[in-house]
Amino acid sequence: MIRYVALLRGVNLGGRCPLRMIDLKTIADELSLGAARTFLASGNVLLTSNRTEDSLRNELEKHLRQHMARDVRVVLRTADALENVVAGNPFTNVASSAVQVFFLNEAPPANLLETVTIRDDERIATGTREVYVAYGERGIGRSRLHIPAAETGTARNMNTVARLAELAREM
Repeated sequence: MIRYVALLRGVNLGGRCPLRMIDLKTIADELSLGAARTFLASGNVLLTSNRTEDSLRNELEKHLRQHMARDVRVVLRTADALENVVAGNPFTNVASSAVQVFFLNEAPPANLLETVTIRDDERIATGTREVYVAYGERGIGRSRLHIPAAETGTARNMNTVARLAELAREM
């Protein structure tokens, strides 16, 4: 069985797109996914499956669409891939709460930095299928940074990513 972490985009943010985590676990159970466990209310679920990443993502998105009557994007990472994201953090000298990882389903474009707008003192680096952002003095809450390539992905702060990697390792 492959250990996966599914990251849902845009659920439970500011009251739009509400999804109870018990419903997310129920969806995972209905799909016969093993060891399903949610973490936080931001759309994180740890699970096991023998399905390929693409197949699993498509099934989860289909069932979420049926449950919520709207499209919800899902990004998957294996436990090992999530460990690599944590190990690949180029901003270890910044507080983990100030580093966001934008998870994508594909590699970031080679010209990513050229497409970024409204950049202030944020620092940006790319990973295999991630974009790391270290927020400066304005912080995450007041940053106006716009990364077009990240619009199809979902972000988690490094504290959450590290905890998810730990929980996935323990599965």
